[in-house]
Amino acid sequence: MSVIEKVREKNPLIHHLTNQVVMNFTANGLLAFGGLPIMAKEQLEASDMASIADGVLINIGTMTQFDLEAFLLAGKKANERNIPVVLDPVGVAATSFRKRAVTKLLDEVNFTVIKGNAGEIAHLVGVNWKTKGVESADGDRKQLEQIALQVAKKHKTIAIITGEVDVISDGTVVKENESGHIMLTKITGAGCLLGSIITACLAVGDNPLADSFEAVSFYGEAAERAVKHPGVNGTGTFIPYFLDELQR
Repeated sequence: MSVIEKVREKNPLIHHLTNQVVMNFTANGLLAFGGLPIMAKEQLEASDMASIADGVLINIGTMTQFDLEAFLLAGKKANERNIPVVLDPVGVAATSFRKRAVTKLLDEVNFTVIKGNAGEIAHLVGVNWKTKGVESADGDRKQLEQIALQVAKKHKTIAIITGEVDVISDGTVVKENESGHIMLTKITGAGCLLGSIITACLAVGDNPLADSFEAVSFYGEAAERAVKHPGVNGTGTFIPYFLDELQR
């Protein structure tokens, strides 16, 4: 049974501490995929929510100082329970606050997967990369492979660099995924939803590298199918068909 099929069978509950801009899209996308979303960033319940979840996603997109404390509580509880924790360090290189926050998260929480664009992941190992706000340029494939290897080794995690070609590494092996469509770069939250789907796959799987690769590959293939629909005329019409394809 594939990890995608396992998600549909087990319906893992994923605790999202995520970007406020994308909560609705992320929740609908995960539901379409087969997982169950819960969105909760309150400090007073962060640990309790992580106690009942099958996986935890931490996305720093609209993080506040108050949110950071909730991130730490949920991440530590997930580590105690040995359930997967995924970090999406959105725009980590953009401000000193984000840099300090991600450093603290990496110091105090063990992440199963760290997922981001080239600039975000490169920053984690001190590699300069061209960025604009939270967006990043793609780069040379060999360089991306080396960055993914370095991040995975340094943080004992699965590193996922998303882009025209997605690069995934556990510190020893490197896998590349070429499925996807440029339309995904034109909608807010495409990367955030991918983090949710990866977390759901990790929650039911038993091979983080293979499960992450399958999640990323499936996501790109869903976009490829959606954009071919005759009803798609742009990003507004792409989104509902993409959500439909996440159910296939």
